[in-house]
Amino acid sequence: MPKADIHPTWYPDAKVICNGEVVMTTGSTQPEIHVDVWSGNHPFYTGTQKILDTEGRVDRFMRKYGMGGAADAAADSKPAAKAEAAEPAKEAVEA
Repeated sequence: MPKADIHPTWYPDAKVICNGEVVMTTGSTQPEIHVDVWSGNHPFYTGTQKILDTEGRVDRFMRKYGMGGAADAAADSKPAAKAEAAEPAKEAVEA
């Protein structure tokens, strides 16, 4: 048991408030906790995080280590596919 009169008051249902609305409850020594950022509105957790590309560093890294992804691979193969599809059409017209 804790000693009497030396511990702060414990609030088992303290409200965490962000932008004027209660976002969750938790245990705390304060009845209300006001926060600016929490996991519900932080870009890292919501998936809206943007990578700042200064001087093309991210693109350079991606090209250097071959991490272009499926979108880049599809974009690279489209011009070749269009050229191949156009050649048989020209041969059919000439014949």
